[in-house]
Amino acid sequence: MAGATEEVQSRGLASSIAGDELCWLPAWRIRELIAARDISPVEIVDRTLSRIEQLDPLIHAFRFVDVKGAKDQAAQAERDLVHGEALGPLFGIPISVKEHIAIKGMPYWSTNSLPHADTAGSPDWGRARRDSILVERLRKAGAIVIGTTIMPGFGTDPFLPELTNHPRNPWNLEHVPGGSTAGGAASVAAGITSITIGSDGAGSIREPAAMCGIVGFHPTPGRIPSVDYDTPSVVRGSTFGPLTRDVRDAALVMQILAGPDGRDPFEIQTPAPNYTLSLDDGVRGLRFAWTDDFGFGKRYSLPETPAVIDVVRKAAFAFRELGAAVDHTSMEWEDYFPSFVAMTAAYDTSTTIAYFNASQNPQSLEEAHEVYSRNWHRFQQVFSAHDLIISPTSTFTAPEVGEWDRLAKNPDLPHNHFMPTYGTNMQLFNILGWPAASIPCGFVNDMPVGMQIIGRPEQEALILRTARAYLATYPFSERPPPVARA
Repeated sequence: MAGATEEVQSRGLASSIAGDELCWLPAWRIRELIAARDISPVEIVDRTLSRIEQLDPLIHAFRFVDVKGAKDQAAQAERDLVHGEALGPLFGIPISVKEHIAIKGMPYWSTNSLPHADTAGSPDWGRARRDSILVERLRKAGAIVIGTTIMPGFGTDPFLPELTNHPRNPWNLEHVPGGSTAGGAASVAAGITSITIGSDGAGSIREPAAMCGIVGFHPTPGRIPSVDYDTPSVVRGSTFGPLTRDVRDAALVMQILAGPDGRDPFEIQTPAPNYTLSLDDGVRGLRFAWTDDFGFGKRYSLPETPAVIDVVRKAAFAFRELGAAVDHTSMEWEDYFPSFVAMTAAYDTSTTIAYFNASQNPQSLEEAHEVYSRNWHRFQQVFSAHDLIISPTSTFTAPEVGEWDRLAKNPDLPHNHFMPTYGTNMQLFNILGWPAASIPCGFVNDMPVGMQIIGRPEQEALILRTARAYLATYPFSERPPPVARA
């Protein structure tokens, strides 16, 4: 079999691409090189593991790395390549997943076994009995699942008792990469993997994407099926989705993960559309509505919020140069958070409500539904004249690690909790059940900021097409983050 490896690696191009350069290629391009036998799956995995060894001590992205499993998968992929087996759309591509997504045999987070940074892989951790639906589909597409990424909460909490091991932002190691899908976002931004899979219940795909300068996609709830057999729960509007550096990679992952399965009783039953078919159609003739803060967002403003809004507003109105119409909407929506607390207390079977004191929430369930209805009708009014809505993703850039922890514990924030400040512009679309993406569009104080593109249910293809049009014309950065240049 060594001869087969030499055959794959001797075709020339692999030796002409430096290891670091290869790590910045999108997954779809790496897959093309593998299919052409210009580079081998073994070499890709070895380079990925090498970057983990080099960079993870700095960014703390990974909870568990399956070195042997990744190498075994790569060796099998190389045998399949040499023997002419059919190649899936992610053939040979290393992928990581958030640590609460089950990978058979690997330690993972569940409410039955809270992890600690110094016990990863120990008997105190849960071990997944089977692959999740997402991992099944990734494997079928040929992806090589290399491990799990750290899912911290806000600052010091049961997941990370000490800030020392909190994930760090590749753009500045003194700063966080966001919350929840933090390790995954840091990994993609640092060029370790081109794709990671995260989850989004209040912006936890989109916010880390914005803070790390990458693409994050929150699909329509139910579009990507999921069942957790060890910790069954229902979190309203929570989704799984890709974080990538390239929009085509995000569309490719959506194509693989989306569509009914039969095991998820809350999944969307209709087949998923082709997310790559219209990806390069551009935005000419489309109409977008821009909002600074949805009206209610002013109360959650932090010192740098005006600067973030200015940068993203300028980026949004640049769509006019691409042939789209962009209007500033004067519509104002109502603060969603009291309604979220009331509806979570009434309907969720998850532990989400443990974050809040529902007894102090002044809204009744009836009032919560009325607010939901009024906000829904206001969005319908805007969408009657526009194809998509655009806003800032996060209202602030990635804080320093200590400030992140202080924000999480600040009782003087609106509603006496950090979550509505964290998810000001994002969580409303989890509650409504509408898809949204974050794409990078600039910097404030040398840290990335993101633009959020919002659509109605099952408009993922239009959102991806719009994201592609923007980043194809206005690439985010020609240079990788500082930690990846070290």
